Amino acid sequence: MNILIMGPPGAGKGTQADVIVNEFGIPHISTGDAFRLAIKLGTPIGVKAKEYIDRGELVPDDVTIGIVEERLQQPDCEKGFLLDGFPRTLAQAGALDEILGRLDTKLDHVVDLKVDRDRLMARITGRRICKTCGATYHVVFNPSKVEGICDKDGGELYQRSDDNEESVGKRLDEYSNKTAPLLTFYENKGLLRQIDGEQDIDVVSKDIVSLLRG
Repeated sequence: MNILIMGPPGAGKGTQADVIVNEFGIPHISTGDAFRLAIKLGTPIGVKAKEYIDRGELVPDDVTIGIVEERLQQPDCEKGFLLDGFPRTLAQAGALDEILGRLDTKLDHVVDLKVDRDRLMARITGRRICKTCGATYHVVFNPSKVEGICDKDGGELYQRSDDNEESVGKRLDEYSNKTAPLLTFYENKGLLRQIDGEQDIDVVSKDIVSLLRG
């Protein structure tokens, strides 16, 4: 089963991606992970990507697309995959269609987590992360037992510098402007499956698994 998961920042994609991967036994492919693997393996396109990253420059589309194609050819993708964070634009979506065509496969589902903007803002600005282990909490929805202290290892909790209203607003605007048009693209292909991401996490997970199994 080949799946693409979409949703704005704070929609819970990471949490639900873990559920899908565990439920269906397919690899979770984020662009960041794909870059790290290509660089670690020293593939030609990985070397090229590293040059841009080392210079602090944005990796151009053609290199990103090449990295994704290389990753989808790995043996663990033979039974399917979960794409996360790619494609982000209509141009990348077209490139993905071409990649999958070359690999003689296609997307089966595009899962979109729908969450209201105000709720997204509250989710992200209230997020707190452990400096030691990276565990994530929320001041309202998932607070630590002791304020500012991680339940797991006693590490200090902090707020990411870009988890403020101004930065979050810009990220949500960018998503709406660049990525949301993909929803229409995939809806026209009959692949879009929209899920109410405002429900309890477990309910969202059950809805997604039920949809994919159906």
